Amino acid sequence: MLACPEPERDARQVSARRRLQRPPELAETFDRVGNGYDARPGYPTAVFETLSRRCGLGPGARVLEIGPGTGQATVPMLDRGAAVTAIEPGASLARRLGERTVGRAIEIVVSKFEGATFTEGSFDLAASATAFHWVDTAVGLRRCADALVDGGYLALWWTVWGDPDRPDPFHEALVPVLRQRAPHLVAEEAGAVAYQQDMADRAGDIASVGTFEPATEETFTWDGTHDPASLRAIFATFGAWIALSEPLRTELLDEVENVAQREFAGLVTRPYKTVLYSARRRPR
Repeated sequence: MLACPEPERDARQVSARRRLQRPPELAETFDRVGNGYDARPGYPTAVFETLSRRCGLGPGARVLEIGPGTGQATVPMLDRGAAVTAIEPGASLARRLGERTVGRAIEIVVSKFEGATFTEGSFDLAASATAFHWVDTAVGLRRCADALVDGGYLALWWTVWGDPDRPDPFHEALVPVLRQRAPHLVAEEAGAVAYQQDMADRAGDIASVGTFEPATEETFTWDGTHDPASLRAIFATFGAWIALSEPLRTELLDEVENVAQREFAGLVTRPYKTVLYSARRRPR
């Protein structure tokens, strides 16, 4: 766990951010797989325990969630007694989220976060799980600050789908295929990992708003075990994979499944990492 004051930006930090720049329309691709997005694994219990201990998640907490998808983080927050206002730009994803949370303390707003309407100064926690990189960072962070009560918390976290600091035999088996047929997917993954793990840059973004205390980072390592069909379904939810043209997309998803079956006897265990950044809002 590391507390970091506002950093100076060096060339490496700027480069990490630039590598994550993606066409705005890529964000819209996720809605194409609204019915299959549940294939994504959820988040470690330790993430929500940390949110409960440090950020006020619990019974009666009012949470503003940005980009909930189909509820991988929403449901655990509801389970801990929170009332959630979920801002989801994809209509299909929002519809599936609604199906999963019938009768729960949730309001689902179909909108991009930058233009969503909500009551300012009324949330205890503003949270986003592997989604905030699709938001205009400066605008989104200011809107989070406006949404929070004094002393409320911002919590942004990302899962790295394949921990680069631990052995990942499946990744090593798949990368040669991708380098040959779709090398931009390898570059996309590297840029995402650099962005997600760059404490200085993420803390600098938060500090630049001027309304948050220094950000804290915490990393959770965990493993996911998948059969070939499940692994294929997970890859099918990644934005850059959704955007692939046919027949290449189907052929590469076939290869994911084939590698898992052929080289791992139908059972793949992958190392994952979730990185959480949190910061307390200063009094107005």
